[in-house]
Amino acid sequence: MSEELQTPSPWVVNTTPDTFEQDVFERSREALVIVDFWAAWCAPCRALAPILEALATELDGKFILVKANTEEVPEAAAKFNVQGIPAVYAVIDGEVVDFFTGALPEAQIRGWLDQLFTISTFVEAKRFEESAPETAEAKYRSLAEQAPDNAEFQIGLARTLLAQQRFDDCQHVISELEKRGFLEPEAEKVKAALDLRSMEGVDLDSLKQAAAAEPGNLGLQLQLAEALAGAHQYEAALQACLAIVEQDRKGVGDAARQVMIDIFRVLRNDSELTTEYQRKLSTALY
Repeated sequence: MSEELQTPSPWVVNTTPDTFEQDVFERSREALVIVDFWAAWCAPCRALAPILEALATELDGKFILVKANTEEVPEAAAKFNVQGIPAVYAVIDGEVVDFFTGALPEAQIRGWLDQLFTISTFVEAKRFEESAPETAEAKYRSLAEQAPDNAEFQIGLARTLLAQQRFDDCQHVISELEKRGFLEPEAEKVKAALDLRSMEGVDLDSLKQAAAAEPGNLGLQLQLAEALAGAHQYEAALQACLAIVEQDRKGVGDAARQVMIDIFRVLRNDSELTTEYQRKLSTALY
C-alpha cells in the first residue's frame, strides 16, 4: 500500500481480525468510520491510500479511516461482500450506509464525504434527542441551514423543541411544514402532542363532577375527555372519547374521534392502548 504517514495520525487505524469489530462497528457509534479494503499487490489501492489518509488527517476527526488488508482480514472482507479492491465503505452507527470501488479522484471523494457528514450529523442529532435535546437542536439547526427544504431536519428540530417545552417555537416549525399542504407521520405526531398540550391546565376534578352530573351532555363529556388527554390520562381519555363516538358518530363524536387519533399518534406504535382502541373505534364507526 502507501508509505506510512510521516506522523502517525490518530484518525488512521490499521485493523486486525481481533480488533476489526471494535475499530469499525463500535467506533462508528461515535463517529463516521471509513473502511478501506486493500492489498499490497493492488496498484489502485496504493494510489487511493494517500488521498484517504491525507483527508483523515486534514479533517482532524470528522471521520476515522480504518485500513483493512484483505489478506489479513479475509472474513471481514467477506462479511462486507468485497468483490474487488480498493473497496471503501462508510459505516455510521453500526450500519453500512454507502460505498465505492476503485481509485476515485480527491475532489470526488471530498464530495462523497460531505454527503456522509450530513448523514452522520443527522444520526448524531437523533441519538441526542432524549439525552441532550439542546445538543440535538443545534445539530438539526445546522442541517436545516444547509438544506432548508429537507423535512426530516425540520421535523427533528420540532421534536427537540417539543422536548424542551418550547411550544411556540415548535408550533412555528410545524406551521411552516403545514404550508406544503401535508405533514409526514412524524410531523403529525408532533402536531398531535401540541394539540394535546393545549388541553392542559383544566380543573379536572371539577370537570369530572360536572360531567358526572350531566351524562347526556356530550359537549361536556368531550371537554372531560380533552382534559384527561391533556393530563396524559390516555386510557381514561380514550374510554370517554369512545363512549361519545358510540352515541354520536358525526357531531361531537367526530371531535372525539380526532382526540383519539391524536392520542394514537402520541403513543408508541406498538402500544397496547393504541391497538385496543383502534379496534374499538373501528367497530364503533363501521
